[in-house]
Amino acid sequence: MVLYDGGDNIMNRDTLKQIMIDQKEIYLNNPMIPRHYSLEDNVNYCFVGIRRTGKSYMMYQQIKRLEANGVPLSQIVYVNFEDERLLEMTADDLNTILEIGLEISGTDTKPYLFLDEIQNINGWEKFVRRIADMKYRINITGSNSKMLSSEIASTLGGRFVILNVYPYSFSEYLIANHMEKNYLDAISTKDRADVLNRYNEYVTYGAFPELVEIRNKRTFLNSIYQTVYLGDIITRNKITNDFAVRLILKKIAESITKPLSFNRLTNILKSTGTSIAKQTVINYVGYMTDSYLLFTLQNYAAKLVEKETSPKYYFMDTGPLGLVLLDCKSAQLENLVAIELIRRYGTENVYFFENNVEIDFYVPSEKLAIQVSMQVLDNIDTKERETRAFVKLNNFIPDSKCILITNSEEATLNCDGIEIDVVPVWKWLLEGEGKRK
Repeated sequence: MVLYDGGDNIMNRDTLKQIMIDQKEIYLNNPMIPRHYSLEDNVNYCFVGIRRTGKSYMMYQQIKRLEANGVPLSQIVYVNFEDERLLEMTADDLNTILEIGLEISGTDTKPYLFLDEIQNINGWEKFVRRIADMKYRINITGSNSKMLSSEIASTLGGRFVILNVYPYSFSEYLIANHMEKNYLDAISTKDRADVLNRYNEYVTYGAFPELVEIRNKRTFLNSIYQTVYLGDIITRNKITNDFAVRLILKKIAESITKPLSFNRLTNILKSTGTSIAKQTVINYVGYMTDSYLLFTLQNYAAKLVEKETSPKYYFMDTGPLGLVLLDCKSAQLENLVAIELIRRYGTENVYFFENNVEIDFYVPSEKLAIQVSMQVLDNIDTKERETRAFVKLNNFIPDSKCILITNSEEATLNCDGIEIDVVPVWKWLLEGEGKRK
């Protein structure tokens, strides 16, 4: 069997074997920042999420766990299908990887398979299902939400645990910056200043792992945003009007905190003098959610049709908001809370609530209502608006737990018998570290 590398050269079995050996050196030599995900040895995982968020490192972490539990490295097969030398591989060639893995192991023991960005291979699903049915332990990653479509979920047939990998949590970000204290305990003025400085950096530039070691974070973030995210969306979907993509993203960023229908978004674009057909807007936004750049939350109080047509949009990381908005602090704060909530409870379990009362976030399983505001205690109007919203909600859903997340304020309020916890966002983020989904 031969594999083609996309040029005039033929890639033979020995070349593929060398590529696999070369790629193994990558995870052996990479330093690990442990992610706060609970993984098991005897489970097949499908790691999904936005590009550059650390899905490969989740695989490396799992490999390190296996090694620590006594699995020889010769039993590990790792292949990254983003390697340009593998661009012409097809699903028919995947079995060769398995054969080489068995050859390298030198035993009849089934190796553990780690297939990175396998969605680059058309028809990969049947191979993965067959190998899983043969009782191989297999981990895969992908950056396209089509891996979560009902068709592919049906194809995989429940053989995998699908795990969304998000940018760093605040706790992970602190650890990556060598700050491993328990900052929820009584801390010194200096410790408090340090953690607040890191929080401001975290919310401003976002939480992609690569950014931790970069000094000029804004420049690097802009490069990733323009080339990796926008560039990938435009190239993958063969979009010729890249200006429209950038404008749509900007208008979505400006509309964070408010429900946004396709009709409204199309009209907003027309008001700028840009005429884009509604179906084109629908397609482009779909590409953005497919790539995990955006996610949506639905109105818990709405009818089914409205749930689908007027969601709230959020970015999967707060950093890009600072690239497209001049005044983005409030938007970044609410967006950060949205990310943390889906990290804890899953996108399908987090809503907003709008029915004669506006609640920023509602988690039905916890009867948890959350409002987000930069500052409330010294602003009478804001305080009245936010607390009254909780009172109205309790008329609809009694005994709701009410939290008001702020930039830095902390207090306990009581409004008409409703207790409201006012919590600074950095503390709320750290307090929730044990509440991962």
